[in-house]
Amino acid sequence: MSTIACQRDRFDVPEDVHYLNCAYISPLLRAAKAAAVEGLTRESHPWEISAVDFFEPLEHIRGLFSQLIGATVDDVAIVPSVSYGIATAAANLPVQAGQTILTLEDQYPSNVYVWRELAGQTGATHRVIARPADGDWTRAVLAAVDDRVALAALPNNHWMDGGLIDLPTVSKQLRAAGAALVVDASQSLGAMPLQIAAVQPDFLVTAGYKWMLCPYGFSLLYAAPRHHQGRPLEHNPHNRLAGDDFPRLAELKDGFARGARRFDAGERAHFTLAPAAAATLEQLLDWGVDNIFETLSAMTQAVAARAAQQFGLETPAAGLRAGHFVGLRFPPARFPDGPPVALQQALREANVVVSLRGTSLRVTPHLYNNDADISALFDCFDAVLR
Repeated sequence: MSTIACQRDRFDVPEDVHYLNCAYISPLLRAAKAAAVEGLTRESHPWEISAVDFFEPLEHIRGLFSQLIGATVDDVAIVPSVSYGIATAAANLPVQAGQTILTLEDQYPSNVYVWRELAGQTGATHRVIARPADGDWTRAVLAAVDDRVALAALPNNHWMDGGLIDLPTVSKQLRAAGAALVVDASQSLGAMPLQIAAVQPDFLVTAGYKWMLCPYGFSLLYAAPRHHQGRPLEHNPHNRLAGDDFPRLAELKDGFARGARRFDAGERAHFTLAPAAAATLEQLLDWGVDNIFETLSAMTQAVAARAAQQFGLETPAAGLRAGHFVGLRFPPARFPDGPPVALQQALREANVVVSLRGTSLRVTPHLYNNDADISALFDCFDAVLR
């Protein structure tokens, strides 16, 4: 692994904007924006769009994504959102009365609501694992796994503060208990290495618009081969056999397209979004996720250390936080109301863009950030917290 020099010139981020908020929405790469504009231009000339354009670009994306996570092209589905992917998982995993579905306290709702509904429909119990006092989410999840657990629906790291879950360790215990694993990797994939062989999820879904740097509305779903005969959420001609034979689409087919393609959403071709996603995935692979992670980890570690030393702010302990992600907590004894309103105002006035999530001030940089962005953040801390 090696660190990557600042890549700000690849993004349209003005120098006076200090955008430390990739966990919210990532800026598009200039190359992705150009690809999207080219795609939009093609849509204005639909006579130039052939049947091949509905399929080949998506197969290219499946290939790129499969390289990123160590899967195969047949394992990848194109979906519009995390909630769509999670609903697909819920439709294909058996849950019975008396069993338990595990999620985390304050987990992102796209990976919670469907499990509450499924528990109510089946007579299962939805168990929320409480935030551990010591910040060790892995230990807390492992302690909750027993022979009653049907599945655990988890992130790789918590969206509020970056609290880390050791997914390979959790997955091993779940498999030993005969339970399934569903992963929402939206706050990690693209910035933190993840290999399917190590995690072995039943389903994994990621939003494209965060650490994957893709356009909003484009997401990706991994389905393990054991679920390739599963039930899709919807039926459209292109997730069926011979869905590329336009002249014969009216000849209804009983079978589905190969592998996870049966889980593809309708109107998946995305003539504008798909080219941008492809350009982004190519760039991520060129940079190398290991190298991205090394670079961002150095940045967030410096932020965490300075925030603790100079201002007494807290973060999850070393080894319990995802390296690319840091949530700064304001100790209640000194800050009973959380981050001061004056600090939030100072950040806005200085064009320092971060997120307040729960009690954490979330600082999530990427390769477009530079020393000036970090200095601007701490200038605001100096002005208000000293």
